[in-house]
Amino acid sequence: MNDKQPKPGDEPRRITDLGTLKAFGHPLRLKIYSTLRVAGPSTASQLAGQVDEAVSLVSYHLRKLAEHGLIVEADVQSEDARERWWQAAQDTLSFRHEDFKDTPEGVAAHAATVRTLIAQRDEQYKTYLDQQAAWGAEWRKAADQSDFLARLNPAELTRLNAEIHALIKTYEEQGKAAEAAGDTAGRENVAVHLASFPFRL
Repeated sequence: MNDKQPKPGDEPRRITDLGTLKAFGHPLRLKIYSTLRVAGPSTASQLAGQVDEAVSLVSYHLRKLAEHGLIVEADVQSEDARERWWQAAQDTLSFRHEDFKDTPEGVAAHAATVRTLIAQRDEQYKTYLDQQAAWGAEWRKAADQSDFLARLNPAELTRLNAEIHALIKTYEEQGKAAEAAGDTAGRENVAVHLASFPFRL
């Protein structure tokens, strides 16, 4: 009997409770969760090597993520049935300021989590910049870093974000379908970071 929880796949999850947000927002847990999303099912020892931390510490944080349903156990991927494998519980995870705005603790936890995510994304991009020569001319030409300025109202910004998200999702699905059909040549993980927000001078 398999008592592992199945991965919901594309079923999105929105974090709305403070306990889960605080559990998710820990810097190392964010890194572990992100690694599981990219690498797929992994053991604590594999993750420890990828995030450069002790196995015991990674195991502790995996349990905390599991307590809040952010990760679930995966089917064993090796011949050693004693190994415990983990996977992200969902492909799409979100959290919004509006769900935490009513308490100072909630506002602080939301801001801290967003800042940690931005710092980790910044680190990821800097790593690419440091290594871009090794990627070759084709990937360097395809990669992009752009900045746009638009005069919008909130409804227009909401619509713009929805359209961008839908377009990226289309490419995600096309990539998955192509790989499933055996078209794997030249494919790599691609990070698309989007930030859209109002500002005044």
